[in-house]
Amino acid sequence: MADPDPARPLASGTLVPGVETLTVTDAAPGTPLRVVEAGSGRDVVTVVADAAGNAHVAFVLPEHTVLATKDDLVRAVAGGHTLAPGPYEVFDDSGTEPRLVGSATVLGVDDHPDPSLYDQELPEGFGYLRVRDGITLSVMVRFPNENLYGPGPWPTVVEYSGYGPSNPDAPQPGTLLANLLGFAVVGVNMRGTGCSGGVFDVFSPAQSADGYDVIETVARQPWVLHGKVGMVGLSYPGISQLFVAATRPPSLAAVTPLSVIDDLWRQQWPGGTYNSGFTRAWLAQRDAETKVGGMAWDQARIDAGDAQAAANQRIRSLELDFETFGKAIDTFRPALEARRIAHAVHRIDVPVYLTGAWQDEQTGSRFALMLEEFDASPHVVFTLFNGHHPDGYSPMVISRWFEFLSFHVARRVPVVPELIRMFAPAQFAEHFGYTAEIEADRFGDLVDDFDAALARYLDEPPVRILFESGAAGEVAGAPGHRYEVTTTSFPPPGTTARRWWCGPGGELADAVPGVAGADEYVDDPAAGPICYALTDVFNDFIRPTVPIEWTYFPDECTAAYETAPLPAAVTVAGQGHADLWLRPGTDDTSVQVTLTEIRPDGKELRVQSGWHRPVHRQEDPAHSDELRVDYTFHPDHREPLVPGEWIHFRVPLMPVVHVFRPGSRLRLTVSTPGRDSPFWCFDNPVVPGAAHLVGWGGERASSLVLPVWDGVDPLHDHPDAGAVRGQPSRPARPIRNVVSA
Repeated sequence: MADPDPARPLASGTLVPGVETLTVTDAAPGTPLRVVEAGSGRDVVTVVADAAGNAHVAFVLPEHTVLATKDDLVRAVAGGHTLAPGPYEVFDDSGTEPRLVGSATVLGVDDHPDPSLYDQELPEGFGYLRVRDGITLSVMVRFPNENLYGPGPWPTVVEYSGYGPSNPDAPQPGTLLANLLGFAVVGVNMRGTGCSGGVFDVFSPAQSADGYDVIETVARQPWVLHGKVGMVGLSYPGISQLFVAATRPPSLAAVTPLSVIDDLWRQQWPGGTYNSGFTRAWLAQRDAETKVGGMAWDQARIDAGDAQAAANQRIRSLELDFETFGKAIDTFRPALEARRIAHAVHRIDVPVYLTGAWQDEQTGSRFALMLEEFDASPHVVFTLFNGHHPDGYSPMVISRWFEFLSFHVARRVPVVPELIRMFAPAQFAEHFGYTAEIEADRFGDLVDDFDAALARYLDEPPVRILFESGAAGEVAGAPGHRYEVTTTSFPPPGTTARRWWCGPGGELADAVPGVAGADEYVDDPAAGPICYALTDVFNDFIRPTVPIEWTYFPDECTAAYETAPLPAAVTVAGQGHADLWLRPGTDDTSVQVTLTEIRPDGKELRVQSGWHRPVHRQEDPAHSDELRVDYTFHPDHREPLVPGEWIHFRVPLMPVVHVFRPGSRLRLTVSTPGRDSPFWCFDNPVVPGAAHLVGWGGERASSLVLPVWDGVDPLHDHPDAGAVRGQPSRPARPIRNVVSA
C-alpha cells in the first residue's frame, strides 16, 4: 500500500504526481521542466509549461525528448510508453543552471491508498469524490423511489464514463433503468470530463485506478446494501467496467458491460486501415467535450457558481487531441497493451453479465473473441444476438440484466414490481418504437428461497444465443428473437472449421478446383468514405426501422464466389476467415471480405465483414488458430508489397452467428474496404485504376473457412429478409468476375 506524495507548491508551479502521470500547474508559461528518474539520474523527458502554466507527463519516448509542441506530443503518444511508477525529480531549466523544484513518487494502478481515503460522505444529489492523487471527480447520487422500494439501504450500482453520468439533469440509460428497478445509482464522470478534475486520457491507467477508488468509496456509504456495489452501462460505461473490474476492487459485487470492444487500437485500425468513420468521430467528440465547458451542462454549473467545477477545469488546457493522436498510431506498440482490455479480463474475479450484437455498427463484434478469457469470474452470463449497438437495453434482454443485478448485487430473488410492468409497454413504445412487455419473472416460485433461486440461476448454461432478432414480432425490425439456443461456452463446443474453395465462374465449392486461375478486381476509391451521418442517426439505431443504405460495388471492383444452393442448414458460430492468394497491383492495399447469404427469394442478406492490410505480415500465434486470425501489427512486422508478386495471407471475419438454410447460397466478396458497414469508413491506400488478382486452384487456391456448429436444429423457414435486425438486404446481383488473362 502506498500513499501518494501530496500536491506541493513550487517556485515553478505545483507538482501533482498521479497514476503513471506527473502534472505541473501554476508554472510560469514557457518554463522547461525536466523530469529525472531519482536514483539513476536519467533524464526522462522535458515538458514545457503551456500558456496557462500547465504541463503534463503521460507518454514518454525511450530517449530523453523535449515535448514543446503538439507534434512532439503526437510522437510521444505514437512511439512512447506511459510514465513508469517510481520516484522522480523535476528541474527548472529556464535559467543558466538547472534548479531542483521538487520531487514526487508516481504511482502504479496497484498502489492503493490508505483506506481512510474512502471515508468520504456522498449525500444524495450532485457532489464530488476525491481519488488517490487528490483529483476530485463529479458525481451524482440518485436514490430509488422510496414509495415503491422503501427506505435505504438499497442495492447500489455505479455508472462511470466520460459521457455525462454525473449530469444532474440527464441520467444515462443504465442509470435510469437501474433507478426505476430499485437500485441507488452513482454516476461518476472520469477525470478530465464533465465537472471532474485531472487530465483526460482514453482508457488510461489513471482512469482504472480512479474506478477502484470510486467503488471503494461508494461501497462505504451507509445507504449501500451489503456494503458492495455493482456497475452498469453500455458502450463507453460498459468498457470502463472491464478496466475497473480488472483492478479487483474488494467492494465490487458484479459488472454488466454491454456493447463493448476488446481493444481500442483495433477499433481505430481494423485490419491495419484507419477507421475514419465512427472511431474517428467518437474521438473527435471526446476532444470537443473535454474542453472547458465542452458538455454545456458543466459550463452551466460553472456559470451558476460551482467553484469546484471551475477549479477542476483550469487544467483543461492540457487536454490532448485524441483524434489526431489516434491517426498517428498506425502500428500496435507494446506500450498499448495496457489499454487492450482483452488482455486484462482474465483478472476479473466478480460475476459478469455481457451482451453484444454481431452487427454492432459502432463497436463491432470483436468482443466475442475474449469471452473465453473470463476464467477468473465465478459466474458469467453472455447474451449474444444479431442487431445494433443499443440493443443491450432493449425489451428483448432487459429482464435478464435485472435478474443478474438482483442476484449478484441486491442478493434477492428478481421480481419486477407490478407498477413497473404496468408502465413498461408505453415506455418501450416511446423509446424503442414498438410495444413490448417485460419478460415474466422466471424465479417467482422461489421468491422466499433466495438460495434455491440462486442455485437454479447458477445452473443455467452461461451462453445464450438469440437468433434472428427483428423477425419475430408484429413490428418488423424491432428487437425480439425468433428462437434461442444456450450453450456452455463461446465458440460453442463442437464447432469445427469447414472450408469452401474459390474457383472458376465465381464458384465456391467443397473441393479444390481442377484448374487454376485468377480473377481481377480494381480499387474502388469511392468505397472507403461511404459512411452515414455520424452525429444525427446514432439514436435511430434503437428504432425498428434503421437508416441503412447498403450500396453496391461496381462489378469490376469485386471478385466474388458463391456456393451452390445448400442441401442442408449450415449454422456459423464464431470467427472465420478468407484464406487468400493475392497478387497486388500496388505496394500497399487493404482488403475487405464480406460474407452474405443469397436467399431463394433472390435477396442478398449481409452477414459479416472483415478487413486486413497485408503489409502487416505476421500473425499473432497466441490469437490465431485454424479459425481465428489476428496479427501483431508490430512496426517491425510491416513491409511493403511487391506489385505483381503473389502473397498468401488470411483475412479474419468479425465473429458472427448466422443460420444459412437449405436453398440459400453462401457468397464471399473480395473488395476495397467500405460500403458494407453503416458507421465504419476507411482511409484506404487506393490508387485509382489499380488492379489486384485473387488466385484460385492449383498452388494459389483461395478459400473461405467458417466455424460450423453442428447439432443445432434451427427453424426451417427463412425469416423475412427485410426484418432481420442489423442485417440489411437488397436484390442479389449475379457475379460478374473479371477473369485474368
